Amino acid sequence: MYIKLGFVFIILFSLFGCGQPAASGELQSVGLLVPESIDDQVWGTKGYKGLLKIQSELGVDVYYKEGMNEEGKIRAAIEEYQEKGVNLIFGHGSEYAAFFNTLGEEFPEIHFVLFNGKAVGENVTSLNFESHAMGFFGGMVAGEMTSSNKVAVLAAFEWQPEVDGFFEGAYFQNEDVHVDIEYVQDWNDVDTAMILLDEILESGNDIVYVAGDGYNVSVIEKLKAEGLFAIGFVSDQSDLGTGTVLTSTVQHVDRLYENVAKSFNEGTLDSGEIYFDFQDDVISLGKFSPLVEETFRETLQKHIEEYVDSGLLPNQK
Repeated sequence: MYIKLGFVFIILFSLFGCGQPAASGELQSVGLLVPESIDDQVWGTKGYKGLLKIQSELGVDVYYKEGMNEEGKIRAAIEEYQEKGVNLIFGHGSEYAAFFNTLGEEFPEIHFVLFNGKAVGENVTSLNFESHAMGFFGGMVAGEMTSSNKVAVLAAFEWQPEVDGFFEGAYFQNEDVHVDIEYVQDWNDVDTAMILLDEILESGNDIVYVAGDGYNVSVIEKLKAEGLFAIGFVSDQSDLGTGTVLTSTVQHVDRLYENVAKSFNEGTLDSGEIYFDFQDDVISLGKFSPLVEETFRETLQKHIEEYVDSGLLPNQK
């Protein structure tokens, strides 16, 4: 499947060739490791766009590798990156915590960045989206728009903060709502997700928060075919159908990549876990379906603005 992936070291087109002017700071070159593919149109694609943003804004050479999901491959990639002068490496997922926390000690001249995991060492940073609030506001949309008073979350894992957030937001908006929650136990298992979706629909749910980035396109397409509704996840998924996707809870990974690279270049990037939310302009809601009335959108936007200012969700006041 990954003929072009794995051990093939890919230099991004002629745009990323040698001779790019280096950032005037600590940053030399940037590497990206993706566990699956940059062509998934969701999580992997967002990491790739973040890499492009770094190249564009900071003028450094950038490199990426796909299918990086085994220690041997990851170690080989880091060694190649080191030879290329890379001193900032993004591991695009929580699975890189185990690898970077160990390998970081062997490559002290490189700073390692991962997502949503534990970071150990002076040269390891974990970027964590505070996603409870985005789930809450997505839940408010579902609570407002449901006709059956039955909505569902199809999440990947129990630890996702957006799941509890969605439940709270749906109930805040509609005290009569019932929320079903199912877990795929994988970001990318489409087959299991579709089986669970059938169970969700058999229970009469008319809106599904598809809180998994590898299977959400398939799930949303099924909901569209059934004339039902979705809340998108990670990316703005309105392009899958504005009559289906009521809104999306969006994580602006490309902005976060750029901000982190700039911090590293300026010598201000902290190690350990760093958290980001609406206040950091890296989380937002996506485009709204025209089915969502303007008066409700205005009310929701007011709640978001108050949350940005106070840090309190509507049910916490």
